[in-house]
Amino acid sequence: MTSTLIEMKAGRTRWRFAGTVVAVLVLTPTLSRGQSPGEPSGTVPSDLTRQTQSEINIQLPTLAPLVERVMPAVVNISVQLKEQAATQSEGDASNESGSPLEPGSTPFDQFLKRFFGQPFQFRNPAEKVIALGSGFIIGPAGEVVTNNHVVANADKVTVILQDNSRHTARVAGRDEKTDIALLKIDSRQNLPYVTLGNSDDARVGDWVVAVGNPFGLGGSVTAGIISALGRDINEGPYDDFLQIDAPINRGNSGGPTFNLHGQVIGINTAIYSPSGGSVGIGFAVPSNIAERVVRQLKEHGHVTWGWLGVAVQSITPAIARSLGLDPDQATGALVASVSPDSPAAKAGIRQGDVISTAAGHEVKTVHDLPRLVAATPVGGKLQLTIIRERRQQTVEATIGQMPQQISSAQSKAASPAGGSAAAALGMELLPLDAQLRKELNVAKDVNGVVVGRVEANSAASELGIESGDVIESVDQKPVAPPDEAATRLKDASDRGNVLLLLNRRGANRFVALPLNKNGTAGSSR
Repeated sequence: MTSTLIEMKAGRTRWRFAGTVVAVLVLTPTLSRGQSPGEPSGTVPSDLTRQTQSEINIQLPTLAPLVERVMPAVVNISVQLKEQAATQSEGDASNESGSPLEPGSTPFDQFLKRFFGQPFQFRNPAEKVIALGSGFIIGPAGEVVTNNHVVANADKVTVILQDNSRHTARVAGRDEKTDIALLKIDSRQNLPYVTLGNSDDARVGDWVVAVGNPFGLGGSVTAGIISALGRDINEGPYDDFLQIDAPINRGNSGGPTFNLHGQVIGINTAIYSPSGGSVGIGFAVPSNIAERVVRQLKEHGHVTWGWLGVAVQSITPAIARSLGLDPDQATGALVASVSPDSPAAKAGIRQGDVISTAAGHEVKTVHDLPRLVAATPVGGKLQLTIIRERRQQTVEATIGQMPQQISSAQSKAASPAGGSAAAALGMELLPLDAQLRKELNVAKDVNGVVVGRVEANSAASELGIESGDVIESVDQKPVAPPDEAATRLKDASDRGNVLLLLNRRGANRFVALPLNKNGTAGSSR
């Protein structure tokens, strides 16, 4: 069905352009040779007309030499999907509107649609589902870089060169966290290839050229500029995308973004698209990240990521006040939890610490820390500046290897609290007895008080506090019976803010509650 729809759309497009060409051919005989379309028949061209025609004949800048040089190294990738994945993909591709959004969803429900998430697909005579993507050759030995999601469910991968020669490829390695995969093809001929540039040199406003295989149409070139740097789109723990406005569509996934020197500075990976087509907001993995990943895939077939062993969250102005920090300069990463026996634990990092710098770089947002940790090799030393109880100190952690059981979802930054609303506290506190511990499946080493009923529209509900949450500490001091928690809340009212540490289904996070002098919830403004 998808193939038919694309053919119909293509057919309409061809007829529309054909009509335009016919109109031009009909009008052309009415013009004399050398006559301007705006001149009456039989008039002599004026000096102004000659000047205008001369200006039109001035050679405009062209990207053709660049494209001719790099195009042979850009490849199309045809993937025969495994049966289970093919069934799922066919279900996704059945949206007749051509939109990548699922029925009833909004653009923000699925903010980013992978090009290959619902690729151009069709049934061949053997009833195998084929999906198409892009890639590029990085060496004469036949190494091809593409996106992980292009080949993740592949049963067979075929790389198609510009001369239409087809080569069966094997997957040499994949990395889900950065969405990069390395393929290997064997060829007796000397293969064309391109090199990775330095994406750290990229600037907003630089011209870029994107090459790929949109909708399975074959090699296609678009141009634009870098719109933004360091974009975090919540796709993985190490998001640091280049945002480009060069039009890219489904099938471009894994294709290269070139600078004007012909170097690859990005791998086209995702787009923001309410309609399924390009709206000028595309995202590419920077080449410097890709280079580190590809190097490890070549050597080991997998990527080893550095691990610090902390879950961190953003610092809201309310949390900053509770920590005695400037709410107008709430930067850094707040440590929500520290894994036992982790590099962070061995370095003396504690729950409630604020990490302000890592490896000499400022940690401006919660997303900066995972990137800086990932850039440190396993076994390397990482200098960290932390703020604890309003005092700054420096610690050194020896980066470990991320345990395999840690999922990508767990390695993302912990979600911050929903906000500090002006309302009554509105929550019931219960003792964490053996029965509640068993019902809520609370670990033996977790202590505190249990949140019972939470009133609608209360400060607790506005902050995202839920029934069944365990409050482990108030203002970073452990609490056990409900009376002790209530006392701590009252004591904190003089400062106007109180910091709560919650445990929800084994995951920790901090919330800040503004209080009035009487101990009830106040305004955060």
